[in-house]
Formats: sequence, structure tokens, C-alpha cells
Amino acid sequence: MAKSTEKQSDDREALKSALKTERDTDLRLALADLHPADIADVLESIPLDQREKVFAQIDNALIGEVLVEVSEGVRLNLLENLDSQSLIAAAKTLDTDDVADLIPDLPDEVIAEMLFAMDKQDRLRLDSVLSYPEDTAGGLMNVDTITVRNNITLEVVHRYLRRRGELPENTNKLFVVDRDDSLLGTILIGDLLVNDPESRVSERMDAEPVSFEAMTSAREVAAAFERYNLVSAPVVDDKGKLIGRITVDDVVDVILEEAEHSVLAPAGLKEDEDLFAPVRSSIRSRAVWLGVNLVTAVIASWVIGLFEDTLRSVIALAVLMPIVASMGGNAGTQTLTVVIRGLALGVITDSNARRVLIKELLISVMNSMIWAVAVAIIAIIWYRMPGLGLVIALAMSVNLLVAALAGVSIPIVVRKIGIDPALASGVMLTTITDVVGFFVFLGLASLILI
Repeated sequence: MAKSTEKQSDDREALKSALKTERDTDLRLALADLHPADIADVLESIPLDQREKVFAQIDNALIGEVLVEVSEGVRLNLLENLDSQSLIAAAKTLDTDDVADLIPDLPDEVIAEMLFAMDKQDRLRLDSVLSYPEDTAGGLMNVDTITVRNNITLEVVHRYLRRRGELPENTNKLFVVDRDDSLLGTILIGDLLVNDPESRVSERMDAEPVSFEAMTSAREVAAAFERYNLVSAPVVDDKGKLIGRITVDDVVDVILEEAEHSVLAPAGLKEDEDLFAPVRSSIRSRAVWLGVNLVTAVIASWVIGLFEDTLRSVIALAVLMPIVASMGGNAGTQTLTVVIRGLALGVITDSNARRVLIKELLISVMNSMIWAVAVAIIAIIWYRMPGLGLVIALAMSVNLLVAALAGVSIPIVVRKIGIDPALASGVMLTTITDVVGFFVFLGLASLILI
């Protein structure tokens, strides 16, 4: 019987309650009612000492599935508690693509033992998945495809499926191939059931299915699954031969990883970081990013220091100066977010990037006219200095234009040189808007007010 989300939530709470009793029997009973994904959620949400207690009580048949479900940071911690024989046993319960996900985190000697314990067919399947980068269609694919020929009848396909006894998960279609395994099309399970059993596969198949070459990026695969409402899709090599299939559950993982990356990357954090990892390892992972930010802050402070005499002469400049940098930073972040999203979805290309830039510049011009006048009026009323109002209005206008230009160009340029725009663009934008904002504001003040 299917569980409701309320029941699943109650089961997770029961496990957390069992942790408080510190009795192994209570833990095993609570774990017995949980799906591996729910166990993974609990493991990620509890400290290391409790995590070890829970993991030790998980049924051996579920350990592999739990390891696949947890984040990479938590997985590395759990793997430390397993010997090689336990890992090999866990791998035997998994599909080939899930084993491929685990292998990068395993010691070399364990990988060697695991491969030795596999039969030849499973080893070949694993090799075919591992031969492609994990962020490509080949890295995502399963190799458990069901293929049929185009010249047989649907009745023959029915008998073939009945002999198999079961279908791989998320099988909504079969793949039609020729004698060389070249993909000819696909046929939906539903079409097999409702059409005349005497009709041939060639009459009912989709001869132009959505398919992916093995080196297609995972991001493109996810976009296509969303666009065409796919449940599964074939993967082919560069000669058009069928080598595997991608299913929607793998694509959902890609989408979730992309979402986490877009949130955490601008702060220099990794989406697979363990929340309860030791303090020392968390310090190491964050120190580099803080160092980069320190360098950019020193550059902005150096620019301010160039106008030390100006600041002494007009104290109001120190009060109003953050407004210019802040407005530029916020405007640039808006543009940056739109552009990074457009690049991720494939909407922004080399052919239309110029139009995007022009649009963002027009938006910044209109915004600068509105808010430059507003802040100028505030400055004049506050300090009764018309010149100060003119300075801050001009500085804000220039900084908003620079922010728009940087917000469009930075992610496009850094992506061309192979750097992740979500990771690098934010720091570069902040540095540019701060430096330009301070320099223009204080420079104009030196010319007009001093």
C-alpha cells in the first residue's frame, strides 16, 4: 500500500524519537518503516555521533540505496564506517548507474575488489557508464534498455515481455533498433496494450523520438525532459547506436543539484557540504572564498583612501557614499541573475547577447533617471547642498550603467573561458560596482565640491 506524505513524516519523527531512547531495537523498528530516501534525509539532519548509530542499524539490503540518496559530503562520512566486503555487498543491490555514482568516492582497493566480484556483463555495463563524464547524458544513463525489432508484431513483443517477467523502473517505452543496434525509433508501452496485436512495431513506433548523444550536457538533457514532458529517452553514440536510456528520476536529481548550486555557489559554498561536518573541514572549504572577498574589499578601501582629503572636507560624503555602491550592486545583481538563468536555460546565446545587453542598458538608464533624482532630492534636503545632490545623482547614474554592462558581460565572458558563472560572477560584479561607485562619487566630489 502506498504511504501518504503524512505517514512518511510520522515515520521520520518516530526514528528521531527512537534516537532519544538510545535503544538499538527501537532504531531498527523505526528504520524498517522508512524508504531509503527518508533515511537519507534523517542522516543528513543529525549530528555525526547519532548518524553513526542510525547507520549501524540499517538493513544491509538498504545500505546501497541509502548511500546513493545522501549528499556527497555525508556519503564520504558514512563510507568510513563500512569495510570493503560491506561495500561490495551494498553495490550488488544497486543498478549500474547508481554504482557509477558511488565509485568516485570509494578507495582504489575497494573499487578493484568490487569490479572483480562483478560478472562480465555487469562490468561491461559499468565501464560503459564510467567512460563518460558524470555531467553528460552518458554519465546519467542506465544501460538496462529493452529493445525490439521493427519488423515483428506487437503480439511477439507481448510474449517477449511476459517471458522477462518484470520491467526496469520508469519503463514507459521500448527502443526499436536494427541488427547493428542503431536506433530506429521508440514505441510506448501504452501503444503496445491498446493496438491490434497483429500490427507491426514499424506501424506504431515513433520514428523521430527525442534522443541524446552521449556527450550532451546534463543541463541540456534536463531542459529537454522539461520541454517535452519525457519519462525516459534513448542515449546514442556518435554513430547513432543505442547505448542506454535516461529516466526522469535521474533528471530530477540534476534539476535539484542545479537549484542548490545556483543558491550556494555565489556564496562560495558546495551543494554537497555536510552540515555536521567537523569544524576544521568546514573552515578549509570556506577560507578561500573569504580570502577572495578580503582582496576585493581591500581594493575598494584603497580607492576610498585615494580621496581621504575629500572625505575630510565634506563629511556628508562618508554618509552618502554607501548608497551609490549599494544601488549599483543591487541593480547589477538583478541583471546578473537574469543573465545567468538565461545562460543556464540556453536562452541567451552569442546571437542574441547584444540585444540582451541593449535592453539591460535601457533599463538601467530609466532606473538611474528615477532614482538619481530621488536620492539627489534627499541629499539636498538633508544637507542643503545642491552640489552634493548633483554629485550623487551623476555617480549613481554612471554606476547603474556600469552595473548593467557588467551584469551582462561578466557571466558571458567567464563562461567562455570555462569558469562557472554562478561561482565567479558575483564577486567580480561586487568589486566593479564598489570600485566604480566610490571612484566616480568621490572623484566628482573632488571636482565639484572642493
